[in-house]
Amino acid sequence: MKTVQAVFVYFLLLSFSTMSAQYGNNGYGNNGYGNNGYGRGNSMNQMSQNREPEKPKEIPVEVTVGKIMERMKASLELDALQEIAIANVITESLRSQGILMKDESNQEQKVKEYEALSETTDRKIKEFLNADQIEKFKALKEDRTTPTKKRRRK
Repeated sequence: MKTVQAVFVYFLLLSFSTMSAQYGNNGYGNNGYGNNGYGRGNSMNQMSQNREPEKPKEIPVEVTVGKIMERMKASLELDALQEIAIANVITESLRSQGILMKDESNQEQKVKEYEALSETTDRKIKEFLNADQIEKFKALKEDRTTPTKKRRRK
């Protein structure tokens, strides 16, 4: 029985000395694996502190136009020429929106400019559609705006 206790005590002491070597002052840094405990030295801490917070990555205009055109092409039954012309109008509109977003003018002015841009874009799109497609376009636009109003009310 005494040998079992002796082996147990020896194992326990060996475990403590190993932990002390890894996480103590004898180990990999001041408080364990590096200065912050995870293997990164002081230089990594300084780099992360000096770096500015990351901005969300902007989605390219072409990707957004592609998604819009997929939805419009299916619901409006556009031909190839209409698809290209409308994609160009939407691309121009999205770029203008990006410029407006970066503009430092007051909020009321921005809202008026967004509304004017939206009306202009809709008018240009309607120029490429026939009467049946214009009705479908109005319905599509109404469906797009209705769910957002419902979400705001909730």
